[in-house]
Amino acid sequence: MVEICDSAALKAKKEKYQLLTEQISALIEGETDSVSVMANVCSAIHDAMGFFWTGFYRVNNGELILGPFQGPVACMHIGYGRGVCGTAWKEQQTIVVPDVEQFPGHIACSSLSRSEIVVPVFDQDGNVVAVLDIDSKELATFDDTDRVFLEGICKMIPAPPCGLQAK
Repeated sequence: MVEICDSAALKAKKEKYQLLTEQISALIEGETDSVSVMANVCSAIHDAMGFFWTGFYRVNNGELILGPFQGPVACMHIGYGRGVCGTAWKEQQTIVVPDVEQFPGHIACSSLSRSEIVVPVFDQDGNVVAVLDIDSKELATFDDTDRVFLEGICKMIPAPPCGLQAK
C-alpha cells in the first residue's frame, strides 16, 4: 500500500513540476535580464512548491553573492567551495543533501533548514554564473525528480552579460 501512495505522490510531484516549468517558460519568454528572470523564477518555484527558502546566489568577484530570493533573511557571501552552494559551484553539478547536518562544512543560514538542493546555472561557455539554492524544513525533501526539473528550469535562465560575473 505504501508503494502505491509513493507512486501517486511521485506522479503528482512530476505533474506539478511540469506545470511549473511551462508557467516559468511563458513567464520569462523574451526576457534577457538575468536578475529579473531569477527573481520571477525563484518566486514561481517558491509559491508552487512551498519550500522554506528559494533563491539564487550569483558569481561575482570570485564569490557567491546573494541574489533574488523568497524566504527569511540569508547569508550574503559564500566562498568558492564552501558549504553546499560553494561546493556545487566548484564541482559544477547539482548537489542534493538529505540532511544538512551531515554535510561537511554546511553553512547554516537558518537553523530551520533540514535538507537542501543546489543547482548550478551555466552560461553559454559552460561557466557557472549562479546557483539556485532551495532549502526545506523537512529531512530528505529533495530527490532525482527535483534535480531533473530544477536543472531544466535553470537552463532557461539567461546568463548575465559579459563582465558582470567573475569566474
